[in-house]
Amino acid sequence: MRPLVDPVSELDPDERRRTARHTVLKGIGDEGQRRLANTRVAVVGAGGIGSPAILALAAAGVGAITVIDDDTVELHNLQRQIAHRIEDIGVHKTESTVRAVAALSPVTVVTPVTARLDDDNAQEFFAGADIVIDTSDSFATRRAVAAATEAMGLPLVWGAVREWHAQITVFWSRPPEGDPVVLNDLFAVGTEGDPPTCAQVGVLGALCVQVGGILATEVVKLAIGVGTPLLGRMLVLDALSSRQHEIPLRSAATAAAASA
Repeated sequence: MRPLVDPVSELDPDERRRTARHTVLKGIGDEGQRRLANTRVAVVGAGGIGSPAILALAAAGVGAITVIDDDTVELHNLQRQIAHRIEDIGVHKTESTVRAVAALSPVTVVTPVTARLDDDNAQEFFAGADIVIDTSDSFATRRAVAAATEAMGLPLVWGAVREWHAQITVFWSRPPEGDPVVLNDLFAVGTEGDPPTCAQVGVLGALCVQVGGILATEVVKLAIGVGTPLLGRMLVLDALSSRQHEIPLRSAATAAAASA
């Protein structure tokens, strides 16, 4: 897989020391870390999955993160939304996320977007991004994110968690290698139903952290061009049984052409 991002010329000396365990890691090295420093990620949602994903991206040395969320921190969020603290209750999640990232990675630039993403503003919010992460919990938002990334040709790292279960994949309408797979190939319009909310059925906080870490890992791989992304594969996690498996995903257009 080819890298998505060009490397910066050099790292700040303190940042080089902070990320030293990356630069000795096979597959990243100095050049890969300099690519991460030049990577721009847009994250939709700073909640249960978005919080750990954002912190992991900042810790990894990603250069710029746009955080899109219109919600405020509530006490019940703190069971899983690890970027926020007791003292953040009542403030916008974008604001508390800026503080959390600054305390972890001073060189990471966070752009807070305190607004609800929709069909009209999604492409504006994603302008300049190399990769988008979607951690939203409504299908209306997921459809808007998917439509924008498909139109812009951006890779979409996607995750969902409910109760003890999670799903993770990568959608990409114009990948440099392999067949395109988009959200509509997983959930055709009108087939998603009306799933229960986390408020109704609950969600395991530790699983949110695990999924956020996997989403961040997919971003690192895509940015520096290492490993095999989850494009065309959906990773399914069952925390109760400590099992995981993959479901192959195929482009509906490719399948139709093959059967013609």
